[in-house]
Amino acid sequence: MFKLPTTATAPFCPSAVSHSIDVPANASLARKALLFMGPGLLVSIGYMDPGNWATAIEAGSRFGYALLFVVVLASLSGMVLQNLCSRLGIATGRDLAQLSRERYSPRVARGQWLLAELSIIATDLAEVLGAALAFHLLLGVSITTGVVLTAFDTLIVLALQGANFRRLEAIVLGLIATIGACFFIELVLIKPYWPEVAAGLKPSWEMLSQQEPLYLAIGILGATVMPHNLYLHSSVVQTRVNGSDLASKRSAVRFARLDTIASLSLALLINAAILILAAAAFHRSGHTDVVEIQDAYHLLDPLVGGTLASILFGVALLAAGQSSTFTGTIAGQVVMEGFLQAKIPCWQRRLITRALALIPALIGVVWLGDDAVGKLLVLSQVVLSLQLPFALWPLIRFSSDRQLMGPFANSRLTRYLAWGLFGLISLANLTLLYFWVA
Repeated sequence: MFKLPTTATAPFCPSAVSHSIDVPANASLARKALLFMGPGLLVSIGYMDPGNWATAIEAGSRFGYALLFVVVLASLSGMVLQNLCSRLGIATGRDLAQLSRERYSPRVARGQWLLAELSIIATDLAEVLGAALAFHLLLGVSITTGVVLTAFDTLIVLALQGANFRRLEAIVLGLIATIGACFFIELVLIKPYWPEVAAGLKPSWEMLSQQEPLYLAIGILGATVMPHNLYLHSSVVQTRVNGSDLASKRSAVRFARLDTIASLSLALLINAAILILAAAAFHRSGHTDVVEIQDAYHLLDPLVGGTLASILFGVALLAAGQSSTFTGTIAGQVVMEGFLQAKIPCWQRRLITRALALIPALIGVVWLGDDAVGKLLVLSQVVLSLQLPFALWPLIRFSSDRQLMGPFANSRLTRYLAWGLFGLISLANLTLLYFWVA
């Protein structure tokens, strides 16, 4: 007979965040919804990192609004998969890494851990490059110096020792709001032609039959759903204490779904705004070859008649890179504790991850020059795309296991949809790999 497990404490860096947020059973619906908001925000950061910027800018510059529908479909796919994660964490009281360690052989679990760590390093590589570019654009320092400056974000983690989880979520929300406000002002300055924007929301399979737009569409898909987000979400959702009985868990699943959809909708709006900005500013004016973030920054000045838009662009890029500092650290700790049952202080975890990301970033920039930034960003997305199926497979299997999940197991329709996305993403990865090596 199925028995609901008791809610487990989410395995976070103990020196950085507190372990849970109490959700009173007698709280109003509005208060419960507010208290449940937060885990989705941490996850949404991965949906608007510099890797997403690179693909969206190139897509908008080259093809205008034609690939806007890809951004929407990729974000909707992310919502489906992240909801599976939140339901898995709430129903079982364990995260994806813990379940993988328990249900697979030690050799397979270690392999999954190594792939998860690789995806975190690849994500951090994109964050390093994005923040370095922001320092270069805003302060005028070289990109190499900007890369070195990103090493000091470990001090941010140190400064947050002892901060409760709610405060961390508030900081992330503030950074997301900064990014959103910057792009809103830029869109007002650029003045896109909105009927054309609306036309870009209509799927065009004819567009995807061509190699270049298909390549970019795959890049957008690969840059949207991050492997480490699947581990992270299944853990952070457990910070909401709502009772271990069936009714409480059903309520938690509903509120977590609302949190996920609302948070990823914000990420969707920001990613769409990046593509719309590139299409309106560059494609419409004939600049169809803008493929580097730093090119986009400089070309905004003459197009809008001032420096405000370009400064806002740099500020938003810096906020996107720094906000991922928090989520990357927590994701790394979740993966390490879940697979290895090992605990280290947050600042040490952050220092190790950042050091491993700085090495390829510095080698690439020093060896290939500033033009290496775009290539390294694309490479980081390729690595993430290749890791994703290895996290999706156990997620879909576990969340569909009725013996494990009980009444929270995926319905037949959800299973078909999830496996369909798995097949589509795997096919996209193979196609992306083919384009990469061809």
